[in-house]
Amino acid sequence: MFTPLQKLTGALVLAGLLIAAGAGVAWQVQDWRFGRQLADQARQHDDDLNQLNLAAAARQQAEQDKRLALEQQLQASDQTHHRALTDAQRDQSRLRDRLATADLRLSVLVDAADTASSCAVPATAATVGVVHGTARARLDPAHAQRIVGIADAGDRGLIALQACQAYVRELQK
Repeated sequence: MFTPLQKLTGALVLAGLLIAAGAGVAWQVQDWRFGRQLADQARQHDDDLNQLNLAAAARQQAEQDKRLALEQQLQASDQTHHRALTDAQRDQSRLRDRLATADLRLSVLVDAADTASSCAVPATAATVGVVHGTARARLDPAHAQRIVGIADAGDRGLIALQACQAYVRELQK
């Protein structure tokens, strides 16, 4: 049989083995629990990243849609501007042609009360004229052409200004 010292040594060895086994089991349980927590965190992280990606894609699509709408509006505005400019150029060309063929004559009102003027235009309209009222003087066709050219440049400038203002208004929306 065993001596009391051997029994005590055996009991101590057995207790040590049980403690070691218990510690091993505790470590194993701890490992399983932390593994589950890490897996849950990884899954939550993946879900968060997926939601961020979806939100970023939605924002990008909205910005692209906004840009496309702005491009379409600007194209329509550009077409309107081009049409207005073409119409103004056509009208100015017709006016220049009518002036060149003497189909149309430009005249200006003359201030009959201006004594400093050296213009010898009568103060009253002649009975053969169509204009009633104040005196008018006809402009030389070359001067009329220059005036029409200046008006044409002014019209183009105004049309361009309106196009720029429309462009800025569209961008500020």
